[in-house]
Amino acid sequence: MSADETQHDDHPPVEQQESGGRYVVVARRYRPQNFDQLIGQQQVATALTNAINTDRVGHAYLFTGARGVGKTSAARILAKSLNCHTGPSPTPCDECDICLGIASGGDVDVLEIDGASNRGIDEIRQLRSNVNVRPSRARYKIYIIDEVHMLTTPAFNALLKTLEEPPEHVKFIFCTTDPERIPITVLSRCQRFDFAGIRTEMIVERLRQIVEAEGAEAEDEALQLLARRAAGSMRDSQSLLEQLLAFGSGRLTADGVHAVLGTAGGGRLNSLVEHLLQRNAPGVIGDLDAALSEGVDAAALIDQLLGCFRDMLAVVVGCPPNLLLHTTPADQEQLGALAAQTGIESLLAMVQILDQTLVRMRQSTHERTLLEVALVRICQLEDLDTLADTLATLRSGASSPAKSGQPQPAIKKKIAETVIPTDSAAVPAAADGSAALLTLSADTAQQVWQAAITRLEGIFGEYATRAEHVATFAPNQLVVSFPARYNSCKSFCDRQDRREKLEEVLAHVTGRQIHLQLELLDEQPADKQPPNRPKSRQQMIHEVTARPLVRQALELFDAEVTRVDESRGHLGSGEGEEGSR
Repeated sequence: MSADETQHDDHPPVEQQESGGRYVVVARRYRPQNFDQLIGQQQVATALTNAINTDRVGHAYLFTGARGVGKTSAARILAKSLNCHTGPSPTPCDECDICLGIASGGDVDVLEIDGASNRGIDEIRQLRSNVNVRPSRARYKIYIIDEVHMLTTPAFNALLKTLEEPPEHVKFIFCTTDPERIPITVLSRCQRFDFAGIRTEMIVERLRQIVEAEGAEAEDEALQLLARRAAGSMRDSQSLLEQLLAFGSGRLTADGVHAVLGTAGGGRLNSLVEHLLQRNAPGVIGDLDAALSEGVDAAALIDQLLGCFRDMLAVVVGCPPNLLLHTTPADQEQLGALAAQTGIESLLAMVQILDQTLVRMRQSTHERTLLEVALVRICQLEDLDTLADTLATLRSGASSPAKSGQPQPAIKKKIAETVIPTDSAAVPAAADGSAALLTLSADTAQQVWQAAITRLEGIFGEYATRAEHVATFAPNQLVVSFPARYNSCKSFCDRQDRREKLEEVLAHVTGRQIHLQLELLDEQPADKQPPNRPKSRQQMIHEVTARPLVRQALELFDAEVTRVDESRGHLGSGEGEEGSR
């Protein structure tokens, strides 16, 4: 039997069953006892089996991977294989006193150490002093150190010499969930094995075997939900199963799983997703209120929505059903229809909104409000895929989008809101709509900056206007300089979130990602005149609408001018000239 397969034991080892009235949890009673039972780690089982068969067992091993994937179980199996009375053998007998002692964690020659609580140099010095003492009854003295990354730097240093040249009767097995925190000097002295997350179908099969052994019943959907919630951890799935077995009355149902986990049922989740994709904000808020009233956890609901949108993205890009991680393959057809209706760009935007909201919810007590805001934001999203197609068509010189024949009203409005420079020389001769985007160059750097900052509101926009020099020295890079006396304005705009906002509006103006760099200039002479202030909004709209090329664009798209960004760098060559071109 391969290590990817599962094996069901009708009679678990005695030490894993209830004894003396003490209840032993499921995860311990059904722990793998040999390499064939090590689920989902075939590469590790094969390598260790071959090492034992060929007498090439190393003196130090490092097992890395997420929690609950079999690291400590594999360490115990390796210890049994090396010390079993019938060994060394990759198939320990599981009957001798050594095998039983190792399985229960009480063998005198196999020492399991918790690195989190024994992390100091004194504990490692004690270990070093005991290393030279030969094993009492077994072939090897084996040290299993769990969460080894928790050891202090002095402790690691104290361990190095012993780890490099241990006595031939000593073996080290280190387990960790964070190998990046282990010094390279230790890593280089170990044989490293990376334990992968366990596939959902393997977890489901093992849970089904445990349910049968416990004399209970379970709906397949309930086991699927538990396995997906465990996210690749066999131990987590078994702990959840234990909770469900205590919660239920001998039969595990999907509704019971949702009640215990605080997640939304399939019907409620599907309704919520459909309302989101239909941009039905009242329906979304109503579904959310009903879900929370049913005991659904807000953070768990976001996790479900993220998983659903992730699988929709997987379907729309052409992934097969076996790559759906959060929904069943039976849902592929429905997911495909919804994904095709929504589009990749919109799905990506929805995932981003939910992900950012989940981070904020962890730092706030207003979980429901943040979730409601996120769902309403999703409902207010434009049809981003249609907009992208329209802009691509306009850039190519076509008179109308290839998909729909004519721009949709929402798209017309979006295009009309894009920057229309007030300098007539900056408007290309072709009135096909592509003139809405500006090309960044040395000649247009000032114009691009002014077009961007007029989209800012309040004090942010006021501070941004204090910049006096704009230039570009590389493709898609804009360098904006502030006078030294406006250092506070530069610092205000250069904060990460505000700089990202500036880059966002620059991307909107130019149609591409722009890297922004803010600098300080030497103090300018006192007689230098400040930049001209922008005209009023209505005055600019009136002047721009009067231009022939703009009128042709408005007629072509059946649109109206709702916003104008003044390009100060190209106007006002002399007094009284502003607005005369």
